[in-house]
Amino acid sequence: MKKESNFKTFVGDIPKNLFSGFVVSLIALPLGLGLALASGAPPISGVIAAIVGGIVASLLGGSNVTITGPGNGLVVVILAAITTLGAGDMHQGFLFTLAAIVVSGALLIILGFLRLGSLGDFFPASAIQGMLAAIGIGIFAKQIHVMLGNLEAKGSIIDLLIQVPEGIVNFFKTDDLSMFYAGSIGVISLLIMVFYSKIRNRYFQLIPAPMWIVVLSVGLYYYFEMFSASDYPIDKSLLINLPDDILSNFAFPDFGKVYQMEFINAVIAITLIASIESLLSIKAVDKLDPLKRRSNVNKDIRALGLATVISGFLGGLNVVTVIARSSVNVNNKASNRSANFFHATFLILFILLFASELRKIPLPALAAILVYTGYKLASPENIRKVFKIGKEQLIIFLITLFTTISTSLITGILIGILITFIIHIIINKNALLFFKNTLKPNVLMFKEDEKYYVSVKNFSSFLNYTKLKSKLDQIPESEEAIIDFSLCDFVDHSVMENMSNYAESFKRKGGHFEVIGLDDSKSGSEHPFALRKTLPKQMIPVKGVLTKRQKSIQKISEEMHWNYDAFPLEEVTQLPQFGYFKTRKIDKVSNILSNENCSLFDIQFSEGEMIAKQVIKATMLYIDIQKEEIPKFTLDKEGIFEYIYHFAGYNDINIENHPDFSKRFFLSGKNEEKIRSFFNDELVLFFESNQYYHIEAINNGLLIIGKERLASVKEIKSLADFGVRLTKTISTKK
Repeated sequence: MKKESNFKTFVGDIPKNLFSGFVVSLIALPLGLGLALASGAPPISGVIAAIVGGIVASLLGGSNVTITGPGNGLVVVILAAITTLGAGDMHQGFLFTLAAIVVSGALLIILGFLRLGSLGDFFPASAIQGMLAAIGIGIFAKQIHVMLGNLEAKGSIIDLLIQVPEGIVNFFKTDDLSMFYAGSIGVISLLIMVFYSKIRNRYFQLIPAPMWIVVLSVGLYYYFEMFSASDYPIDKSLLINLPDDILSNFAFPDFGKVYQMEFINAVIAITLIASIESLLSIKAVDKLDPLKRRSNVNKDIRALGLATVISGFLGGLNVVTVIARSSVNVNNKASNRSANFFHATFLILFILLFASELRKIPLPALAAILVYTGYKLASPENIRKVFKIGKEQLIIFLITLFTTISTSLITGILIGILITFIIHIIINKNALLFFKNTLKPNVLMFKEDEKYYVSVKNFSSFLNYTKLKSKLDQIPESEEAIIDFSLCDFVDHSVMENMSNYAESFKRKGGHFEVIGLDDSKSGSEHPFALRKTLPKQMIPVKGVLTKRQKSIQKISEEMHWNYDAFPLEEVTQLPQFGYFKTRKIDKVSNILSNENCSLFDIQFSEGEMIAKQVIKATMLYIDIQKEEIPKFTLDKEGIFEYIYHFAGYNDINIENHPDFSKRFFLSGKNEEKIRSFFNDELVLFFESNQYYHIEAINNGLLIIGKERLASVKEIKSLADFGVRLTKTISTKK
């Protein structure tokens, strides 16, 4: 029945997926042509990648609404590979690069089968941002000259950037009408890309900006051909060059340099960037999916690898998951992978039916699309976002960016990783923290009270994040998960960002994901993704940046009309009087949530000495009983502390007429008569009908402990409510 229902849903969704595929193809066609040209490859190679990717990924992929095709990030890599491997012969370099693309695809298939899709999480977030910005600058530097009609600009990225002012001046001063007209089309095309989103006409918005550029460019050609007395002013060298018979002109890879180091370097670079770009895009698109589905990353990587191998053998570029086209797909109500298939089908029709029209598109028009794309990757807004996370992140970003521009992508990302590691050591002033614990297991997960609890110790950064991720991926997103970093000395930006991603994912599926244990840490900034370093007691600020948990506690205090002090100067002086703390040393108390009777707080204490010393952080509640003096007693769930108290000489006190209570709870204390008198019917009923807590009483106060760990926000609210109702029950005792 379920298969039949799924089939009906699939058939019913065909019209909207067909339309979405058509809209995406309008963007994919000019982008495919442009990305191929920017890569130094024949224009058709970009469209081949989009067609093969759309067909293979739609049939074998693990994503739901993603679009595949040539990617922005690979432009600089492919261009460098063609230039290096061809040693000046761009055509031969392209054939060698096709071989590198095929090998890269095979590596992706292997990575997918080995379930190594999570390797992308090893790279620090700011280093990846710096690398992507460098790719954007590289695209911009090359394509802005093409956009102005100059195909002769040569040199490194830095050289090309230095030549930009001179190129602009030459454009306005040129006597070459062909170059001027082509450049003018390029400038107008750029203006269309920039101002497209600001034009609110719904009919205008039906056609994507890149397709408007294609339509207007081809329209201008036909204007000169049909209505103007003048000849079309743009030279053929500045128009797209497609083979006359597209189906019989596939390029075939040349594996002649497969054992040479420059070939191996090209394969590594292509595989690295393809996997990173795809993994980032898959994560981003999963957030956009209205049906809240999670992609099978390893299955998708295998499909992308196979598509890349086929594309390479047919003369096409790499196949990756692309975020911009995928977001358009989602916005047009696509519901499954068939939209990707339809997008590929429409591209085939365009190439077969409108090849002659495509040859009329000026190269500067396509270059303008890529100039805008490059700017978006390296925009000042991206730098500002990185700076808001923390100054150290900006340092990582800039060093990765400048290293990538001046050397290569592989060198850039490796330097980015190294600089991130060095900065982490400097921040912690402790290299041993990383060297001793990187390979050690540092994540413990278990289930309690229908909640998943994950404890992380030592440190959590890009170096060992895959250990935490492997545990988190086992938790159904419809469940409740608590991630405790209280035993961590350091949590980096990449982990904090990923925790936020998990929280969003769980929220979409109706689950709850909460991070605790960071309240005693210093943050790099007020940004929620800022790294966190645990501070010793004497260094905890009187007033600091509140964590998400602290802000939630503050909200609870406002709702319940309690007082909240995140960084208290005074301690809860009554605690040492309780037997629980006779063998435990209190280090610090924080996050005090209180009213006139109750004080709920986080506490750090230690037990044992020297190598046996253990530091514990927990959430507790103290109730000040003002009305009467109460007997000293301890109440626990039967069986938990029973043997300890028997060993200490205490017996289980049974309450008459309440056999169920006596069976479920272990009640102990010296003065049994007073204790029995204190536990009247109302109080017994209260404990029987509420959650179990460890409760210890002294003459004028109660200490209530849940688990020997920090409580989540939900648990804090429950504990506070328990305290209010218990206080009321005791105060109204007859």
